[in-house]
Amino acid sequence: MMIKINYIDHTGSTFEIGASEGETLMSAATNNLIPGIDGDCGGNCACGTCHVIIDENWTGRLDSQNSEEISLLQMTPDFNEHSRLACQIVITKELHGIVVNLPEHQM
Repeated sequence: MMIKINYIDHTGSTFEIGASEGETLMSAATNNLIPGIDGDCGGNCACGTCHVIIDENWTGRLDSQNSEEISLLQMTPDFNEHSRLACQIVITKELHGIVVNLPEHQM
């Protein structure tokens, strides 16, 4: 089953893709050429170039952040309480339909 992921950029353009369970939001985005998700460190939680803002209706369904992720996120210009690194979110069937907003500074 492909999991539906909705990436929305700062202008409101939506990019709906199908992703496989077990991959990350970052790899799904880069594999589908979603603009604004670079993943410069290859998904190693070391750079912050996969910063996303999870729609508030979905944040409670995600695993908690680790200290490395929090440290990197606090250095991003668009950081807020719903900020996450896409490399740290593993796609599961429970995330089917998730809405992921892309920060303006990464576009």
